[in-house]
Amino acid sequence: MNERKRLTRPRTGRMLAGVCAGLADFFSLDASLIRIAYVLLTIFTAFAGVLVYILMWIIVPEEKNHTFDR
Repeated sequence: MNERKRLTRPRTGRMLAGVCAGLADFFSLDASLIRIAYVLLTIFTAFAGVLVYILMWIIVPEEKNHTFDR
């Protein structure tokens, strides 16, 4: 079965809303690398990264809670 990989915000391993952790899972990278890249990008783009983070927080869905799935 070929299941497509989806970008979601994980419920564990996140610092704020899970956007960087979700991107790290999606691209199979370490979350620390994504966070460092995000901070540098935010600083060098006059803090436009904050707006992007908030938009991704709203748009990217949170992963399903498999504890209560039946």
